[in-house]
Amino acid sequence: MTIRNKTAIATDFLNMCATGQVRKAYDQYVSNNFRHHNAYFPDDRESLLLGMEQSAESEPNKSFTVKQIIESDDRVAVYSHLRREKVDMDMAVIHILRFENGKIIEMWDVGQQIPKDSPNKLGMF
Repeated sequence: MTIRNKTAIATDFLNMCATGQVRKAYDQYVSNNFRHHNAYFPDDRESLLLGMEQSAESEPNKSFTVKQIIESDDRVAVYSHLRREKVDMDMAVIHILRFENGKIIEMWDVGQQIPKDSPNKLGMF
C-alpha cells in the first residue's frame, strides 16, 4: 500500500463516517481486528461503529473538513474541523489511523472545542 492510498482511505473513511455512512465506511476500510483508543467506548470495533452511527443519526447536519494530513510509515494523522450544528460547537479533531494489510487496524482520536472568543488571531487552523 502506498502512502497516497493510505491518505485517501483515511480521508474517505472519516468523511463517510461524518456524513452518516458509518457502516459502509467500516465495511470498506476497517479491519475486523480493529481496536481504538476512544475513552468513551469499549475498545472493540462494533462498539465504536455503533457509537458513530448513533452520533450520525442524532446530528445529521454536522460538517467535517480536513485541514491537514501527516503520513508516516503505517500511520496517517488527520487534523480536521468538526462543526456540530445541533449544539453550536466547533471542534479541532485529530485522528491517528494505523494501517495493516490495506485496512485501518487501530485508531486514536482527540478533540478540542474551539473557543468563540480566542485571543489568538491565527485561529486553530
